[in-house]
Amino acid sequence: MKLLVAGGGTGGHIFPGIAVAEELTTRAPNNEVVFVGTQQGIEAKVVPQAGFRLRTIPSRGLKRVGFWKKLKGLLLLPYSFWAALRVLWAEKPDIVLGVGGYSSGPLVLTAVFLRIPTAIQEQNAAAGVTNRILGRFVKAVFLAFEQAAKDFPARKVHVVGNPVRRKLFDNYLRSSSPHPGFNVLVFGGSQGARSINMRMREALAFLEDLKGELHFVHQTGKNDLTDIKAAYAEHHFSAEVLPFIDDMSAVYARSELIICRAGAVTLAELTVCKKPSILIPFPYAADDHQTKNAKAMEEAGAAVVFLEAELTGERLAAEIRSLVGDAERRNRMERKAGLMGRPEAAKELVDMCTTLVYGKKKLLVSGES
Repeated sequence: MKLLVAGGGTGGHIFPGIAVAEELTTRAPNNEVVFVGTQQGIEAKVVPQAGFRLRTIPSRGLKRVGFWKKLKGLLLLPYSFWAALRVLWAEKPDIVLGVGGYSSGPLVLTAVFLRIPTAIQEQNAAAGVTNRILGRFVKAVFLAFEQAAKDFPARKVHVVGNPVRRKLFDNYLRSSSPHPGFNVLVFGGSQGARSINMRMREALAFLEDLKGELHFVHQTGKNDLTDIKAAYAEHHFSAEVLPFIDDMSAVYARSELIICRAGAVTLAELTVCKKPSILIPFPYAADDHQTKNAKAMEEAGAAVVFLEAELTGERLAAEIRSLVGDAERRNRMERKAGLMGRPEAAKELVDMCTTLVYGKKKLLVSGES
């Protein structure tokens, strides 16, 4: 089976697509996955690194941009659809999966026009504009959160969770020896998050009596590295302060508490790894989807949520102190996170894509695609 994964722009869009690609290509040697994105998106770097082929088309965002950028994006649309048509003619995929992002729309809609089986994967609790439109035309809609189901026709919806890359499972199962003490992982995405960095720096002054118990691993990004490293040293905390963490799954394995943003991929990892968390949603995410993601976790009892505008270092320190001192509460959050985790998400999604292409008989008889 040949799958074309359309979309990208951010890790939240592309990493679930890579997880699906890994699942499909390990099932049979003749299975193939091709990604289609833009030259500017993260997919231009990440997809080739993951060992998959990338085709690019010209495409621009139309939301939350100024008038002139929106106009350029609209004028570019005919070229985007023509490029999408050429890609589909050349690649001849059996099915197209849209994962969100600028390039997803033209590819999926063109595939619908050509009567190629199509599906989309929505990572967030609040569906993005592109996916809400595409949901009217595609054969299947794969969701990570039940809350997004209201945005799509019920007959098309399958709640499977967010697919997680194979590397996370492999490395997490080979967990390293934990650092003595209570381990706290702090990060704000690949570039860091200045507001989280600053609140964590402020919180240290209110946690000094616990410095013998706590060990921090803090991904700051490049800009705040020196400042945050100095803050941990000033308050005499044991800490590994890094601009970027290459092997997140190994760090997850030895952490008792996570403090982070609420991106869809991050939450999928937290639930698969069964980790209690303090979530600080990025307030400027499209449609405020990170807050909605975080609230879904909090309602399930798997996380504590602080809105960035309301958070102070003292409040953050108080919550850390509360969780450090309450093992029963942490264990309860771990169990709730685990119940939300869908480690079989990639498998279920590929099974359903196979059914769209070949029908149930092929899937049930061979188990292959």
